[in-house]
Parts: sequence; structure tokens; C-alpha cells
Amino acid sequence: MTTALRAVLAFALLTGFSVLVGLVLAAAVFLDVMLFVDFHPRMLAFALTLSLAAASLVRALIVAGRGGGEQPGVAVGREHEPVLWQTVEDLAQQVRTAPPAEIRLVPEVNAAVSEDTRLLGLRATRRRMYVGLPLLQTLTVDELRAVLGHELGHYSRAHTRLGGAVYRGRVALVAAVESLGDHPVIRRVFAMYARFYLRVSQAVSRRQELEADEFAVAIGGRQAMTSALRKVHSTALAWDVYVSGYLGLAGVGGVRPATVFGGFHQLLSDPVRQTQLAELDRRPAEVSPYDSHPSLEERLAAIERLPELPHTPDPRSSLALLRDPNVAMQAVEHSLWTPQALQELRPVSWEELVAEGMYAVRNAEALHDLALAGQRVMGASLPYLDAAFEAIARGRQAELEAQLRELDWKPSETLLADVLVQALEAVLIQLGQARWTLSWSGPARLLYDDGEEVALAEYAAQVAADPGAVPGLRRWLGDHGMRHDYIPSGLTPAAVR
Repeated sequence: MTTALRAVLAFALLTGFSVLVGLVLAAAVFLDVMLFVDFHPRMLAFALTLSLAAASLVRALIVAGRGGGEQPGVAVGREHEPVLWQTVEDLAQQVRTAPPAEIRLVPEVNAAVSEDTRLLGLRATRRRMYVGLPLLQTLTVDELRAVLGHELGHYSRAHTRLGGAVYRGRVALVAAVESLGDHPVIRRVFAMYARFYLRVSQAVSRRQELEADEFAVAIGGRQAMTSALRKVHSTALAWDVYVSGYLGLAGVGGVRPATVFGGFHQLLSDPVRQTQLAELDRRPAEVSPYDSHPSLEERLAAIERLPELPHTPDPRSSLALLRDPNVAMQAVEHSLWTPQALQELRPVSWEELVAEGMYAVRNAEALHDLALAGQRVMGASLPYLDAAFEAIARGRQAELEAQLRELDWKPSETLLADVLVQALEAVLIQLGQARWTLSWSGPARLLYDDGEEVALAEYAAQVAADPGAVPGLRRWLGDHGMRHDYIPSGLTPAAVR
């Protein structure tokens, strides 16, 4: 089946979906009217179920059909980035299509195009191109030209004309299926329809990606596009690691990184991390008929079959296409945060962000809750941390664990030991004896001032299980500067629950 026929079938299926929803609505209305005219108790349950399912479908479609809100990233005009604009316009001329009306720099490992349309895709109104700053950090000018040529190829082949409608159809179908969780029979019908629609529409998308790759090779050559695809794949893996392991700490402890893309550059430059990412990159990817893009291997094999055309290489960093990369990075970083976050979160170095964030994520709650649990068990006047130690010394660990569960800690066989080790780490941090330390090679490490790693898990487990170990714990903490009347910061009498 050709790509055009698949596209027509996908659009027909989208229309059929609306008809299917209409049939459910019509059936619900018909049964409701019949019950009003001639009431039958046996039909009441079925009519009620059908009416609720119809209401769920309508609600899901209304939510799915709403506009997408603000565009991501930062729009850059010709006056801001003349070289980037000139490059895009020259490439558009080469693929014989109109250039986009808007170029936006976005904080994603991606390049994409979109097209606002009317009359079911027959009339285009506004074209946008999205260029990810992380790509500009990693690709050469040659490779970026190939990637942008690929995206403009989607315009040239009119892939974007029906793309918006097909995408909204996917969103609506998924929303409809999810909304029918309480109606298994009707849900099964819509789920089968959705799977068929997704298989057809995603097959169209995969074929369109291969067609767009032909434009990329015609512009930049096989080597540039092959290298670009490999870099995009590996950079996306690195960005996922960066966002989940580092950028995810933003906001915790009231801080945010002073430089987002500077941190990403440091992660990419770390030799150990480069080795780790290379190993991840070599793992075979899972392939599904519901994928929107062909596998990397399939795309590379298809590119190798295309003719190689002569072109003048340009190995410069694609950041050279920006008037001032630092200004562009700051603008895109600014777009990452809400106005409230920009006002309330203090910009700090990555070292400070990791130290503050890891303490807030791992240690603060444990220290707070262990002191509070100790106060409750021992009936102390204030939430002294030593009250928790006294409870252990008196063999009242079960009561401590019960109080921790009331404070929303999940039950486990090692609950007290787990909370205790995190609290002891917190004490060392608060006393200035240890600090969470940034590592671009792997997870943050808690280190003493002399660089030795803090490793208290076994000791905490021993104390939690043996009341006789408490005197030694008190001596050890005293040697590090903790007083017996120590109260964790933030646990003033007014703050005690």
C-alpha cells in the first residue's frame, strides 16, 4: 500500500471514529427516549450504562480537542538570528518549498516542523520550525543542514498538511479509550478501532520519515545525515539522563541551575559518562508497529542505498549559525521556567544545586520525621533527635516505626534502619561534616571533608536492631559536634504537628 493510500485510509478512519462516537450517542438517546415512552426496568441498567459511556466519550473528545496553548521555546526573528534564517531559507529553496514563517529555539533534543491548516489540511496558514538547542550543541553545520533539510522535506511532500488532524485524532482516540474504563464492552470496541488506526497512521509516519531522509541526503550527503542521526540518537539518551538525574533536582530546596545547557555540555564532556552513553547507544532498540519513526538501523540502511551527491563540507559547530550562542541559551533557559519559578527559585551553581537538592530529596524528611516520631514515643517536650535514640535504647523500635508509618513512610522490614541512615546523613550535613558532591559520571556522592565517602547503612541497621548500640551512636555523634538537645532545623515548637 502506498503512503498516499495509507494517509487517505488514516483520514477515513479518523472520520469513521467520529461516526462511531455518533452511533453510541444516538443509541443512548434512542434508549433514553424509549424508556420515557415505555418504561421497562430490564432496559434501565443498559440504558444508564450506554448514557454514561456516551457522556464519557463526549467529555474526552472536548478535552482532547482543545488547543495546545503556548508554543514551546523562544521565537527568533531574522533580526535576531540572520545566519540561521538564511540557512533555513536556502535549504527551503533547495527542496522547493516555502520556508517557515517562524523559527523557535526549544530546550529539546529534536528538530521539527508544524503547519497550521484549515479545510482538513487543504489550506495552510502558518508554518513553524522548531530547532533544539541541545542539537546545536552537538551537531556540526553539515549535520544540522541535513537535519533541517529532512524537516523541510516534510513540507515539500505535504506531510504536515494532514499531520495535525491525524495527531489530534490519535489524542482523541487514546482519550476516548481511557475514558471508558468503567464500560468494558464499549471500551473493547474503541480499543480495537484505536489500535487499527494507530497501526495505519504510524505506518504513514514511518514512511514519511524515510521520504524526508531523501531530502536530507540530497542536501548534506549520506555521511552528514548518517552522522547526524547517530548523534541525535545518542544526544537524546544523554538528555534523558541529564533531565532525570540532574535537571530533575531543580525546584527542590528552592533553587534552580544558573546554567542549564552549560551543565548538559559538562555531562557530554565527561569521559566516564561518554563511555556509559556509548554502551547505552549500542543496545538494540525495541521495534513496535505503533512507532512513529523507523528504527535507527532501518533509516541508516535506507540512506546507504541513496546516491551520494557532491557537496562542500562544513565541520564547524552548528552554534556558529547563531549570532551569540550564550544569549540564545539564556533565552531558551528562561523559557523553561514559569514566571513564578524565575522569581522564587534562586539560581545557583550545579555543585550547590546538587548539594541542596539531594539533601532535600533524601535527608530532610527523614531527619524531621525521626525526631518527631521520637518525641511522640517518648512524650518529650520538644522534638529532640535524641528522643528517637532513647526510644531505640529502651527497645521501643516498633512504636517508632508505627509513628513513622503515620507520617506516611511506607511499611517495610527495614523501615527504621532506612530512615535512621538518612537522618544520620542529614545530621552530618547540618553540622558541616559532610556534603553531597556533584559527579557528571554518575549519581551524587555524600563525602566527608577529607573526600571519604559516607557509608552508614550497615551501622544504622545495627543500631536499629540493637538497643545496646545506642551509647556508641551518641558518642560518635558527639565527636562530630551534635549536642544531646539537638533539634533539626525547621522543627520549632510551632512547627510540631
